[in-house]
Amino acid sequence: MYRFLLTPRWWGINIFVLLAIPFCVFMGSWQLSRFEDRVDSHRSAGEQAASNQREAARPLAELLPVTKATAGKQTTVSGTYGRQLLVPDRELDGKRGFYVLTLLRTSDGKALPVVRGWLPGAAAPAKAPAPPSGEVTVTGALQASENPGENGVSAAGGLPSGQTAAISAASLVNLVPYDVHDAWLTLNRGDAGMKTVPVAATPDTGLDLKAFQNLGYTGEWFVFAGFVVFMWFRLLRREVEFARDAELGLVPDEEERVPSPSGT
Repeated sequence: MYRFLLTPRWWGINIFVLLAIPFCVFMGSWQLSRFEDRVDSHRSAGEQAASNQREAARPLAELLPVTKATAGKQTTVSGTYGRQLLVPDRELDGKRGFYVLTLLRTSDGKALPVVRGWLPGAAAPAKAPAPPSGEVTVTGALQASENPGENGVSAAGGLPSGQTAAISAASLVNLVPYDVHDAWLTLNRGDAGMKTVPVAATPDTGLDLKAFQNLGYTGEWFVFAGFVVFMWFRLLRREVEFARDAELGLVPDEEERVPSPSGT
């Protein structure tokens, strides 16, 4: 009854199943390992952030360009505040608000974006406190430039004058007449009564959408493996039932199943 398993058709089916199941299991395991790596990175990033808070602040030049190793490090920068911008649609403590971003012009001729704090509600210039005048020295955590559409950063365009969606040199260079460092600083203590903006997770180190996509793909690959097994058993069952029907004479002969040219 199972001699059909030796036919070329079933040889092809069996080889496909034997190759597909290990492949699906391998891909599912790989996606799971990617998720676990992101969990470990998230844990390590949290530990690193706590360690960064205890370290002494270093000059900005020693920490540029920003990498995973230098992101979140404490730095001290001196200069004079220049243009002030608002970064709308930023959430803090479960509330919507905006960042107050002021460009700090340094001695090297460039400007460093400094987030002086967060305020609740819609972004409005009248709400934002004016920056201190004259030479200032600020201390805070160094951050990598943001990418629109990632980690909750808005990718919307057409913002009113004086606002920017992402804190990045690519976005700010078109708004100011001087060069901008490809990094930004969040103050350790909010300026003028504003709330302090916490240090953002380094890209690809947090439990973000990509991490849960890896977890979802893990489930999909294991479901595919189960589906392959299910379909193989279903095809096998149908073939066995067909063979039994043939033995009992319940399957019509070939001549009866093929209609004659005249249709009779």
